[in-house]
Amino acid sequence: MSKSLSAFMRPNVAEIENAHYAPSPRFVGEDGKPVEWEICCISADEYGRIRSSCIRQVPVAGKKNQFTQMLDAYAFQSKVCARCTVFPDLNDAGLQDSWGVARPEELVGAMLIGGEFDDYVTEVFRVNGFKTEGELVGEAKN
Repeated sequence: MSKSLSAFMRPNVAEIENAHYAPSPRFVGEDGKPVEWEICCISADEYGRIRSSCIRQVPVAGKKNQFTQMLDAYAFQSKVCARCTVFPDLNDAGLQDSWGVARPEELVGAMLIGGEFDDYVTEVFRVNGFKTEGELVGEAKN
């Protein structure tokens, strides 16, 4: 049986639409409603590069000259969120200046309070194909 690879050719693959999510009730538009942020997906390769950039070598306690790798989870989440945020433009120098930061990943952390940030991280990762804890629990029960 011959299988066709045409379904895998780039022109035949369905495009992923950007998602919209309002991470905070504090950012209000002219209509008085919370402003939605636009979130895009990234490739597994880009995700991997971001993850690798957030891995640090840390010494192993009690073991001279031995190191282990540790993921800086906050840096990783901030970088993924910053990269996936289409709107607002976190690369905008004026927006960064208004919050007193110099990088997009710093800006997302400055703009959102703790719970908002965690919820935004969850949404960004959901948009990128990761399952939420609730979905994983539901699957485990079935």
